[in-house]
Amino acid sequence: MRTWQVERRKRTRHLIELGGLVVKAGVVDLTNDDRTMIYGAMLWMADKLNSEDGERARELWARLGQEAFAAERPAGAHDGTQPQQDWA
Repeated sequence: MRTWQVERRKRTRHLIELGGLVVKAGVVDLTNDDRTMIYGAMLWMADKLNSEDGERARELWARLGQEAFAAERPAGAHDGTQPQQDWA
């Protein structure tokens, strides 16, 4: 397989995983799949991250995400894997 094909598949998988997080968080249902609203919310989030409160928001959102991933992990599951950190 050519390098560009491998890179394209990696990018596609990454985008699918990010979309899965939007669904998993309930955003699609809460907005009735209104992509304009979802995009606006993401722009608001980007503005927040670029503000003087950005570091505080990163810490809070990372903690909430870690807790949510841990809560859905089956009890006793210690396979050593961690959720990807760049999903935030």
